[in-house]
Amino acid sequence: MPLLIPNELPAAETLQNENIFTMDLNRATSQSIRPLRIVIVNLMPTKIATETQLARVLANSPLQVELTLVTMSSHESTHVSQDHMDTFYKTIDDIKHEYFDGMILTGAPVEKMPFEQVDYWPEISGIFEWAKTHVYSSMFICWGAQAALYYYYGIDKYITDAKIFGVFEHKIVRPRNPLVRGFDDTYFAPHSRHTAIKREDIENCEALRVLADSPEVGPNIMSTENGRQIFLMGHHEYDKGTLASEYYRDRDAGMDTAIPKNYFKNDDPDDEIMFRWRGHANLLFSNWLNYYVYQGTPYDLKELDNK
Repeated sequence: MPLLIPNELPAAETLQNENIFTMDLNRATSQSIRPLRIVIVNLMPTKIATETQLARVLANSPLQVELTLVTMSSHESTHVSQDHMDTFYKTIDDIKHEYFDGMILTGAPVEKMPFEQVDYWPEISGIFEWAKTHVYSSMFICWGAQAALYYYYGIDKYITDAKIFGVFEHKIVRPRNPLVRGFDDTYFAPHSRHTAIKREDIENCEALRVLADSPEVGPNIMSTENGRQIFLMGHHEYDKGTLASEYYRDRDAGMDTAIPKNYFKNDDPDDEIMFRWRGHANLLFSNWLNYYVYQGTPYDLKELDNK
């Protein structure tokens, strides 16, 4: 089944050119299918790139998925036009009475700041609270995962000595969990962050499970036992060239940013990029939609109040 997005959204043309199945909302409403309602809380400054990345991995599923994009009303987006925000984005106040099968809350470039000092922390806290009763399964990515772990379970982040930057190998530690069904024993995922969480902090929390881990960069996939909350460190959704763009941007700005590890062939930024995380990224998001959203969510979303 296709991903349901407005034809005017920039991601629509990109995905159509990649032969990814999308459908206009008008056509979708004529079908006797209730699509999965997924809300994306997009905190990334590169709004259009992030929309496209997440739309791409969510489209790789037999399920019909309808996206709603949400931004912070307490923070101004400066890397995208206001017209784009006005046309495609809502605030939490606009949707606070609605119910969703799933939510994705992205990373944000505020990781070195204490959570409470982030200007939209009160608004994010409100979204965390709202999601308890209005979303069946929530997926939190990178800083979003750190913020959710802190808000829900009091697990704090730690600033690392050097930026975790590159593509790292991870090992599945709970192979029978549905979220990693079909994964190889080891897989690769991109990271770009200055902070980390400790595996022992996750394991000391009775509600949480580590599903995949790396001795080099720590826990990668975590969840609650029932899958209502999924936490991803790193950026499985990243495009092939995302880390390169970050590296060249920093280099051109005169910053002493290290070459991303295990990313360019022979670790040479003038050589080709080794794109080796796409398959597992697609599988991860498909498994989430199937096993932890579609299989468990009520047909009538108002019944979430009783879940």
